[in-house]
Amino acid sequence: MEYTRLGRSGLSVSRLVLGTMNFGPQTSEADSHTIMDRAHEHGVNFFDTADVYGVRPGDGVTEKIIGRWFGSGGGRRERTVLATKAYLPMGERPNEGGLSALHIRRACDASLRRLNTDHIDLYQMHHIDRSTPWEEIWEAFTVLRQQGKVLYFGSSNFAGWHIAQAQEAARSRHFLGLVSEQSRYNLMTRWAELEVLPAARHYGVGVIPWGPLNGGVLGGVLRKQREGGAARGASGRSAVTLAQHRDAIEAYEKLCADLGEDPAHVGLAWLLAQDGVTGPIIGPRTVGQLDGSLRALRIVLDETTLAKLDELFPPPAPNGAKPAPEAYAW
Repeated sequence: MEYTRLGRSGLSVSRLVLGTMNFGPQTSEADSHTIMDRAHEHGVNFFDTADVYGVRPGDGVTEKIIGRWFGSGGGRRERTVLATKAYLPMGERPNEGGLSALHIRRACDASLRRLNTDHIDLYQMHHIDRSTPWEEIWEAFTVLRQQGKVLYFGSSNFAGWHIAQAQEAARSRHFLGLVSEQSRYNLMTRWAELEVLPAARHYGVGVIPWGPLNGGVLGGVLRKQREGGAARGASGRSAVTLAQHRDAIEAYEKLCADLGEDPAHVGLAWLLAQDGVTGPIIGPRTVGQLDGSLRALRIVLDETTLAKLDELFPPPAPNGAKPAPEAYAW
């Protein structure tokens, strides 16, 4: 396993992040525990979850599954860098969502109970809250840090402007601020390169891509269809994406075949090669999927291959000639 620092912090985390969204809805508790044990065997120490993950909104099932795994001992909690999130509604009553000081306090305490732990290593805002001032948010987070309930703070689904706002507000309080931003980012969804990645690099915020295979579309969907297997990227919104970009995806799968690599692993390897990326979130439903993902760490994409990938899935620079954010200027 490879490790890196989380943003400008001194925290060492694995370059693949174990996502747990499937634990409960798609993967049984027993299988979820097996996947987490195998992750530790591989050296994956960075686990990501959220209070809203589960079968039904507000039930916190995924956090409970992780908490019972921690409770089985064996140093599981001590070997895990634990990240969870708050913001989305956990109920229908007022103050059961958002980033008010009241909800932050209640949400953190509830996650601690479900996760069966006395602290959260990385507490993330699941979304920007446009109605709560940063002074209130950072004050609430400062209290959590002082109480020893949270060590580091991160964001998710923030724009570059939001990252700048958050960091400048934290700086005015002499607070460390954000150390990570969890953003949708993959070969086909590269909007983060315009402002999120430049802002994150400027402020020393590590980027953790979610949806690294764009809903399965970059996971070899066409090959799986030809082989008669179930292809995750062939249904729902992913099916629309597949129909719109079929030629590029077909060329991508051919390029991966020429490299002798699985498309899913190439997609992860491309993210690992991007400046400012801490590590993508993988969300295995089975142990086999987890085992296979580690191949991405051993793939080195040369400049020629990277250029071909840019041709297939061009970066979203407005003027094309310069990298963002300078691309906005003439």
